[in-house]
Amino acid sequence: MKIGILTSGGDAPGMNACIRAIVRYALSNGIECYGFYRGYQGILDDDHVVLKRTSVSNIIQQGGTFLQTDRCEDFLKSEYRRKAAVILRKHGIENLIVIGGDGSFKGAELLSEETGITVVGIPGTIDNDLAYTDRTLGFDTAVNTVIGAINNLRDTMQSHNKVTFVEVMGRRCGDIAFNAGLTGGAEYVLIPEMPFDIKKIAEEITESALKGKKSNLVVLAEGAGKMEEICAEFEKFSGIKPRQTRLGFIQRGGSPTYYDRLLACELGIESVKMIANGTDSRVIGVKDGKIISYGISEALKMRKQFNRSLYEDMYKLS
Repeated sequence: MKIGILTSGGDAPGMNACIRAIVRYALSNGIECYGFYRGYQGILDDDHVVLKRTSVSNIIQQGGTFLQTDRCEDFLKSEYRRKAAVILRKHGIENLIVIGGDGSFKGAELLSEETGITVVGIPGTIDNDLAYTDRTLGFDTAVNTVIGAINNLRDTMQSHNKVTFVEVMGRRCGDIAFNAGLTGGAEYVLIPEMPFDIKKIAEEITESALKGKKSNLVVLAEGAGKMEEICAEFEKFSGIKPRQTRLGFIQRGGSPTYYDRLLACELGIESVKMIANGTDSRVIGVKDGKIISYGISEALKMRKQFNRSLYEDMYKLS
């Protein structure tokens, strides 16, 4: 038996740890592993490497993905998915493990439906925006990176009595902003899942300044609106010019946390077990501390539930 492995979409801490787990567990069970560079594009270009135990040495602590990643527009077309299947089968590969997000899983679903290649998807995205799983690879590390940045910003904010807006990643999901804001002690967290009134926030911060509170931190999810426009509105209503900090891609990098490494190992091992046992195409994740799996189509149709109650209670702590 042979397994193909690729990482697709945005990189996330824990991808390397997951590849390592897949390769070493597969080889221990007599299964060969082929790594394809730059996601689906690597299959189309037949750009691959046969992975040995030494191929994945000393990568468990590294962020990013040594197989590299990309977004392959050609894979949106059925003729290129059929071409990918031909290339995989040329190497005797009938099973593919895809580490990525919803776009990567959609490509995996179509590849499986149209060509019969079995695909197991592992959630690798810092955004934590996949509804079927409680956590995705890289999310915990990204939140900890944001908390570290917030801690540093607090020092200079309090030294200069400043209001600071910090924009974090997450696309249309506010999980990074909410979790980092809650545990980082932010006064306000603006996310796409919950409405907010920037005029009301400006008035509250102005009032708190009169009472002696000079520094305030506002964490803004990128999907909640454009930071420049929101800050301009805030300044108009408060008369206070806020500092703006966009953390950007530093949230994707860095050595994965203990939790992301553990999750990577668990999901990597489970993906190989499923393939060895003759699974159909599925995605795997974690729910209530247990490894779970769903059909790809079923998983992609699920809608994420936001913890509104905890969000509302957060403001009692600020």
